[in-house]
Amino acid sequence: MKPAPFEYTLAETVEEAIALLDDGDGDAMIIAGGQTLMPMMALRMARPERVVDINGIEELAGISEDADEVIIKACTRQTAALESKLVANRLPLLAKAIAFVGHQQTRNRGTVGGSLSLGDPASEIPLAALTMNAYVTLRSVEGSRTVPMGEFFLGPMMTACESNELMVSVHFPCRVDDQRVGTSFHEVNERHGDFAIVAAAAQIHLNDKDVCTGAAVAIGGAHDRPVRIPGLEAKLVGNKIDAEVIQSALQEISKTIDPFDDQHAGADYRRHTAEILAERAINDAVADANGDAQ
Repeated sequence: MKPAPFEYTLAETVEEAIALLDDGDGDAMIIAGGQTLMPMMALRMARPERVVDINGIEELAGISEDADEVIIKACTRQTAALESKLVANRLPLLAKAIAFVGHQQTRNRGTVGGSLSLGDPASEIPLAALTMNAYVTLRSVEGSRTVPMGEFFLGPMMTACESNELMVSVHFPCRVDDQRVGTSFHEVNERHGDFAIVAAAAQIHLNDKDVCTGAAVAIGGAHDRPVRIPGLEAKLVGNKIDAEVIQSALQEISKTIDPFDDQHAGADYRRHTAEILAERAINDAVADANGDAQ
C-alpha cells in the first residue's frame, strides 16, 4: 500500500514546527527518524493531513550537561547517544539500554525523543528513562511544560504529549561521581534487534557499609506501559542486598504488573520472566556498584 495523500513541510525552527502543529488541529504529525511513522502511513494505520519534518532544526539535536543533569535534545540520533562519552560516563544505564535498540542502521535514524514519543511499552529507551527519573520538555504555541516519565506514559502507544505539542528535550538526572551507583539492563526477545518481550532495568545506590540507599527497578513489556516497582524498591532500601532480600522484594512485581497475552508470549510467561530479569538486573547493578560488573 501507499500512504494517503498528505502535505509535507520541512520546518526550519521550533516556532514554525509548533505553529504548524497548532494549525493542524490534531491532523498534523511530526517526523524525525520515521522508523514507525512511515510504515504506519504506508499501511494507512496513520493518515495525517500534514507531516512536519523537524530534522532540519539544529536546536533539536545535541547532548549537553550541567551540574546535576544531562540534557539530550529530542532529535538526537540514538547512535549519537550510544557513542557519547558523556552519556557513557554520566548516564550508563541509558547507554546499556540503547545498545539493545534495533540494529546499527535503525539507531542511525532513530531519535531519543522519537522513541519516547512512541510510547511502546516494550521499548528500551522509555524503560531506562523511567528508571532514571528523567523528564521531558514539551513546547506548544501556549508555552513550555515539563512532564516526568512517571506521568508521561499513559498506555500502549499513548503519552501525555498533546497533538499540538513538540518534545524538545529529555533531561536525565546524573549519577553523582562520589556515590557507589550500579546499573543494569536485561531483556528477552525473539531475535536480536526485536522489541523486548520483557525487559528489566535497575539502578542501585550503596553506601560505604554496603547498605542500599536508593533503588530504582522498572519492568517493560509486561504491562500496558513501562512501570516502576515501588514496593520492590522499598524492600531494597535500608538493607544490604542479598538473596533473601531480593527474593522477598521480587514478590512485589506480580502485585504491580498486569501482563497480557499476545502472539509473542502469554501473560504467565511475562510475569515469570519479569521476576527473573529483575533479579538479574538487581544482582548485576549491585556488582556494578561494587566494581565487579562483567
